[in-house]
Amino acid sequence: MISSLRGRVLHLEPDSVVIDVHGVGYAVAVTAQHARQLHLGDEVFVHTSMIVREDAMLLFGFEDRSELDVFGHLLSVSGVGPKSALGVLSALTVDQIATAVADEDDAPFRRVSGIGPKTAKLIVVQLAGKLTAPARTTPGVPAAQGLGVQLAAALVALGWSERVATETAENVLAEAPAGATVPALLKLALAHLGPARAERTGV
Repeated sequence: MISSLRGRVLHLEPDSVVIDVHGVGYAVAVTAQHARQLHLGDEVFVHTSMIVREDAMLLFGFEDRSELDVFGHLLSVSGVGPKSALGVLSALTVDQIATAVADEDDAPFRRVSGIGPKTAKLIVVQLAGKLTAPARTTPGVPAAQGLGVQLAAALVALGWSERVATETAENVLAEAPAGATVPALLKLALAHLGPARAERTGV
C-alpha cells in the first residue's frame, strides 16, 4: 500500500499530477486548489490513499494529513466514492466540512458537483461525532480575547471586582497553555487569586 510519495512534478492537470519518484511516474488525483499550487519541476510530498479495483489502482494525494483523514471518513459514507470525496475536499476546507457536520447543515455538501440531496444528508448523519469542528469565537474578536472576556465574567460572578477579574484574566491567559478551556482557566485563576487577599465586589 502506497501511503505517501516524495518526488518531482513531471506533469500537471487541473485535478491530477504525475510525480516522478526515482524514475517511476505516479499519477495522483489531487484537489483543484492543490493542483493550482504546483509547478512543473517542483519537489513535492503528498499523503496518499490507494484505491484498488479490479480494473485499476488509483492514488489520491493530499498535502495535509487532516485532508487525508477526512477523505477516509467521506469514503465511509454510503454513496460517496473517491471522486466525490475529492470533490468535497476541492469545494470545502477541512474546517468547513467539520463545521457543517457539527451544525447538521447539509447545504454546503449539496452544492458540490456529484453530491445529491440524499447523499448530502448521509454525510452529515454518518460523520456526526467523527470530525472536530474549529472553536467558535465572536465575530471580530480574537479567540484569546473571547476567552478573556468569559473568564473575567466568571470571576465577577464569583464576587471579584471587574478590575481584579480583568487583570487576573489577562495574567492567566498569558501563562496558560494553548488550547486551555474556560473551566481550566478559571481553576488557574482561582489558584492565582487564592493566596492573595483579592479585592471583592462589595468588600
